[in-house]
Amino acid sequence: MKILITGVHGFVGSNLVEYLKAENEIYGLDIVSPEKTGVVKTFSWDDLETGVVPAIDAIIHLAGKAHDTKNKSAADVYFKVNTGLTQKIFDYFLASGAKKFVFFITAKAAADRVEGVLTEDVIPSPVGPYGESKIKAEEYILSKSLPDGKSCYILRPCMIHGPGNKGNLNLLYSVVRKGIPWPLGAFENRRTFTSIENVCFAVNGLLTQDVESGICNMGDDEALSTNELIEIICSVLGRKPHIWK
Repeated sequence: MKILITGVHGFVGSNLVEYLKAENEIYGLDIVSPEKTGVVKTFSWDDLETGVVPAIDAIIHLAGKAHDTKNKSAADVYFKVNTGLTQKIFDYFLASGAKKFVFFITAKAAADRVEGVLTEDVIPSPVGPYGESKIKAEEYILSKSLPDGKSCYILRPCMIHGPGNKGNLNLLYSVVRKGIPWPLGAFENRRTFTSIENVCFAVNGLLTQDVESGICNMGDDEALSTNELIEIICSVLGRKPHIWK
């Protein structure tokens, strides 16, 4: 297949390239366009309107503005990138000969906090411009009618871990590796994770098999508490966990 991946240089994009490159022809769409092993060529967003992007079979849309935990980003930036670019690439998909569209959103956009298990039929209630801009993009896609022969999948993964991951999981690992005691052991919070390998496996299945269009939450079967996560990290490091109640 000829596959176009937006945000191809990011964490998920880089891993998808590695996973899919052996049996597919991969093209990128990003704000930067350095050469990348496994990617034939990376185009700019302006190239969508010039006709230089070759005919493709599937689009994987990853590009977006990530959640700014320091809250320094203006709200309109989230909507310009997360909503605006999604509208642009989905309109391109509808007008193209591509058959499959895979859009990565985030479980955080559907629900800021979860009691029990998050299901696909949840009524989205995002908190803040990051989640709101993602849901607006999802609503735009769902408002459009798909032509015959086209499929669209909206994926809402939880926290993804694996090679090249950035974020709080790496910060926790760094703290544990230095032997710093964890002082919040009395709190049994639980969080769902999923590995980038599972994500790539699922995406490949959507691209190669006949799957009905729809929304899919993505996460491992079992949720982990921070205490359990620290114990796993220490086990790998060959150390005794220091968890204070």
